[in-house]
Amino acid sequence: MAASDAFDALDALLGAAAPAGPAARHLADWTLALGTGAAAIFAIAMAALWLALRRAGAAAAARARSGERAEDAEDAAASLSAAAQRSARRWIVAGGLVLPLVVLVPLFFASVAGTARLQAPPPPGALQIGITARMWWWEVRYADPEGGGAIVTANEVHIPAGRPVRLGLVSADVIHSFWVAALGGKRDAVPGRVTHLVIEADQPGTWRGQCAEYCGDQHARMAITVVAHEPAAFERWLAAQRAPAAADAAPGSAAARGRAAFLASGCVACHRIGGVGGGGTPTRGPDLTHVAGRRTLGAGQRSNSEAALREWIAGVQHIKPGARMPSFAHLDAGTLDALAAYLWTLR
Repeated sequence: MAASDAFDALDALLGAAAPAGPAARHLADWTLALGTGAAAIFAIAMAALWLALRRAGAAAAARARSGERAEDAEDAAASLSAAAQRSARRWIVAGGLVLPLVVLVPLFFASVAGTARLQAPPPPGALQIGITARMWWWEVRYADPEGGGAIVTANEVHIPAGRPVRLGLVSADVIHSFWVAALGGKRDAVPGRVTHLVIEADQPGTWRGQCAEYCGDQHARMAITVVAHEPAAFERWLAAQRAPAAADAAPGSAAARGRAAFLASGCVACHRIGGVGGGGTPTRGPDLTHVAGRRTLGAGQRSNSEAALREWIAGVQHIKPGARMPSFAHLDAGTLDALAAYLWTLR
């Protein structure tokens, strides 16, 4: 894993310490309570160990000063008074039975109640979003509120702030795990089975998430971004995603040449652009209808720009080795420039 990947993963992990929604706050409170309790129990156990060692050391020093033989000390230990034996039994019962019962039983029932709360069905009006995890990117689907086909994007989940969102998670290949620590817990995406996770953001903002289940060579480079908007801004974003790709560019322009190259180079075999002939099979590669409006490329590998699009097309196997897309470095510079110019118009 490159150093930048490690820092990005750490940034996603540290989001758990800055919860931005009710589910994440609940988990953070539990983490603090359990961590504090574990630290206290550890401190008590170490104090008891230190006291026992201190007493044993003092007793050994006293025997050494008095010249008492080890055999005599063993005889004395065997003839402990009844009071000392009762005291020893009380310590065993208190430390080995009563304390675990007093601590663990309440934690067990509280944990069951907390888990039930996190797994409760979302309230009416929750936004439903489908997410399919793939090696190594995320396909995100929204139902069209106007009854049309699904609205499909990739590697970004846009949500309205202050509204619960129920994610339906599934995998197309191996087990993955969706985790945006600042907004909630983890949930596995499993082939052939839909799992669910409810997240909610208190305020508008952007949070990075990460696949949390090892899924192959590029597991560390399988990031996801969650963007929370004001409700009105979210509706505008969704309406924009519903629209087909931008109209054809002016004849002879770089974008027009790029569109022709996109259709001629076989890109439509794996990628779909709404309103562009060829259709594509979105299950192979991300939907590119509004690719220029996304923040990153390659599930977080590059900040999105026209230059980054060109770099990705020419050198995807250098940036993300093993990705299901081949590098197109065999294309001439003019074609690569035109393809990037065309894709950069798709907002």
